[in-house]
Amino acid sequence: MSTAALTAVLLSLVSAVAYAAAAVAQERLASKNSGAGLIRLLGSGAWWAAVGLNAGAALLHVVALKYGPLTLVQPLGALTLVAAVPMGARVAGRRVSATEWRGTALTLLGLGALLVTASGPAPHRVLSLTDAVAVAGTTAALIGVLSRPGTRPGLRHATASGFASGVASALTQTVTVSATDRSGPALSVQVVVVALLVAAFAVGGLLLSQTAYRGGLGAPLAVVTLSNPMAAAVIGLTLLGQGLQGGAAGILLALAGAGLASWGVVLLTRVTPAKPVVELEPDEEHPVAAVLALESARVAAEQALLPRQKPESEHLTTL
Repeated sequence: MSTAALTAVLLSLVSAVAYAAAAVAQERLASKNSGAGLIRLLGSGAWWAAVGLNAGAALLHVVALKYGPLTLVQPLGALTLVAAVPMGARVAGRRVSATEWRGTALTLLGLGALLVTASGPAPHRVLSLTDAVAVAGTTAALIGVLSRPGTRPGLRHATASGFASGVASALTQTVTVSATDRSGPALSVQVVVVALLVAAFAVGGLLLSQTAYRGGLGAPLAVVTLSNPMAAAVIGLTLLGQGLQGGAAGILLALAGAGLASWGVVLLTRVTPAKPVVELEPDEEHPVAAVLALESARVAAEQALLPRQKPESEHLTTL
């Protein structure tokens, strides 16, 4: 593995951990404020903390795209789910299950196979302005279909979020490589327009994921994790010429790795965390005890309303 590819891997690892922390924070915020609108979220400190984590992770991701191709950097996004599993379990006060550990191990093995075949040289080709606008238009239309008004928050929004993030990464690589290329101006029309598209898709992906997390963290995050590299890989392979290493054997190894990683993600989505047992507070009565207390109060009230009878000894004295 080249030095540039190794740098991209290390940056992607740190970025994945930051994305995982942001996802856990977003899921907790969504579960507590399931019906909250954007205005209410803007007034929440937890929301801005999640936005800060996402921004930091995105910055690391941008730098990683400078040193590694999309076919290498984007699959490493699956590590976000791997890191989010123990984080989410710790926050929820539970242990990581055996199924979650198996899913994590399979995901890591699959990613290892992908790293061997995708460790190409640093990217040098970028999207033209026409290609970038065409990709943005097609993706925007697809996102509009998936997240149309009236759609129940869930996996459709997660898929749309993954597509938005994947396309944003592809466009980001175009901006990064073009802006650092000394053969032309740093702020050309192409760089400015594509940078605006990156900002739009990044914000859209963040808001779509926030909506998707209303149904929980596992399945939506897994769908985001899979759809993100899928969208980026299509762009990298078809428009940027970022192929795989090793010829036919490399392609087979990449397919096997993708299968293992996908199965690991599926296992992680099937886990339903056990809800913690809610214990009664000391001042809370058990329902049966409450019923018995009401019955005792009723009997006491009836006895109080009955006419008071004189004792038998007093009745004999008066005779």
